Amino acid sequence: MTAKSDFTEEQWHLVVQGPPTAGMMVITAQRGGTFRETYSIAKSYTEARKSHGESELLDAIVSAKPEIDHKRYHTYDELKQHGLQLLRDALALLDGKASAEEVEAYKHFTVDLATRVAKAHHEGGSEENVSAAERAAIDEIAATLGITAA
Repeated sequence: MTAKSDFTEEQWHLVVQGPPTAGMMVITAQRGGTFRETYSIAKSYTEARKSHGESELLDAIVSAKPEIDHKRYHTYDELKQHGLQLLRDALALLDGKASAEEVEAYKHFTVDLATRVAKAHHEGGSEENVSAAERAAIDEIAATLGITAA
């Protein structure tokens, strides 16, 4: 089992930033619903804690307050490029330190969080839960992590 102690402070910061950064990419992909969507990030962490014990690594990640990079990005594309690179870097780090099961749990938690964020607000007053822009962001996040989004 991989634990927080297996990482330097800088490495750990990189790993824990991945999921909420993916959430922020989805939030900024489409205007509207920012409060509900931001709240859904915290709720994803709370619900993941209920699965405590399945992955020591994921337990450590979700027990920490979600860390969102507070840098100011001038455009969505700038945030997206930074976010996808952050996910690639975190994944490369995890591939070298964590078990295959832990890496898969991280990938799925990240994509599930991004999907939950997208579904937190009905777009354009319609019944559609996920806008095309949000779906594109989720698909890019999933592709970067090497999995298929649900």
